[in-house]
Amino acid sequence: MKRFRRTLTVLAAGLSLTASCAAFAGQTSSINVTLWDKGPDSVTLDDGHPNGYGSNGDMAMAMLGVKADVTSVPAGTLTFEVTNASKDTVHEMLLSPLLDGEAALPYVADEFRVNEEGAKHLGEVSELEPGAKGALTVNLTPGKYILYCNIPAHFMDGMWSVITVN
Repeated sequence: MKRFRRTLTVLAAGLSLTASCAAFAGQTSSINVTLWDKGPDSVTLDDGHPNGYGSNGDMAMAMLGVKADVTSVPAGTLTFEVTNASKDTVHEMLLSPLLDGEAALPYVADEFRVNEEGAKHLGEVSELEPGAKGALTVNLTPGKYILYCNIPAHFMDGMWSVITVN
C-alpha cells in the first residue's frame, strides 16, 4: 500500500509539473521598449544621414534611438511595452522581419521614411505623444526583427534596434 501511495504521489507531481510547463508555454513574454531622442533639434531631414539600418554610420552619434530591454527572446507570443521617453517629440514603433543577408530596409528617400509594406511590417504602436505608452502583441517565429520609428527622418537618424527571436 505504501508503494502504491508513493507511485501516486510521484505521478501527481509529474502531472502538476507538466501542467505548469504547459501553462508557462502559453504565456506572453514582455519586452520593454523605450523611444528616445536628445531634444527638439535632434532630427535632420537629410536622406544621406549615416545612421539608418545597413549603413556604416556611427550609432554612438545617433540623436534618436529605440532601446529594447533585451536583444534576444524565445519564439512565441511577445508583447512590446513601448514608452515614448521624449519630452517634446511624437514617436512610433514598427516591427519588421529582417531576412538573412538583408542590408537595408526599403527606404523612400523623398518621404524620409521606410516603405512599411515593402518592409513587411508586422504591426505598430502608432504616433505616441511625449510621455505616452502603448503596446503591440505578436506571435514571432525564430529570426531577426527590427524595431523602428517611421516618423519622417527618425529611422535614418538612428531610431531603430534589432532583436533576435530564438
